[in-house]
Amino acid sequence: MLKGLLGLKLGMTRVFTEDGLWIPVTLLQAGPCTVVQRKTRANDGYEAVQVGFGDKKEKRCTKPLLQHFKRAGVTPKRVLKEFKVEDDEALKPGDEVRTDIFKKGDRVDVSGLSKGRGFAGVIKRHNFSGGPGGHGSHFHRAPGSVGASADPAEVVKGKKLPGRMGNSHVTIQNLEVMDVMPEKNLLVIKGAVPGANGGMVEVKHTLKGAK
Repeated sequence: MLKGLLGLKLGMTRVFTEDGLWIPVTLLQAGPCTVVQRKTRANDGYEAVQVGFGDKKEKRCTKPLLQHFKRAGVTPKRVLKEFKVEDDEALKPGDEVRTDIFKKGDRVDVSGLSKGRGFAGVIKRHNFSGGPGGHGSHFHRAPGSVGASADPAEVVKGKKLPGRMGNSHVTIQNLEVMDVMPEKNLLVIKGAVPGANGGMVEVKHTLKGAK
């Protein structure tokens, strides 16, 4: 069975348990995803399925990509992604994969592009405490000393400094599936997932604790 889906982050809400507690959850529109290509060990050296999500206008596609979709007999897709499968997987181009590959109680890893915060200082970006706030301090939000004296006489690689914050690929692992609504292509995931509302996400069965 396919191990993952592409989808959109719709937003956050909450659900109530039987004993009256409320739990913050994220709603994801997962799929439907269309199989565009089936890769086999004989032809490609590994077993995988390439799936597409979201419709795309033909004039927005390059000619090679347009022929790729026509060969599979599917309409152009906005996003393509490969997922590994087993050798005996029967999926073929044109098949649709929906949220029913997940069930309530499953554990998943969700990946997405985090919100971009632009250029940020060390207090916002790395949670530095900052210096004294009194008059005459001249050290309110500065990063402080970054050198390493005469040896090695350079700023070491990976030093926490001001710079671009966010807008990076983030994965949150081992989240619980609270509910699955196949008729609406919805997944209800416990907690928060990366990205802004309307952003693209990738949902896969978790690698941790799979056994």
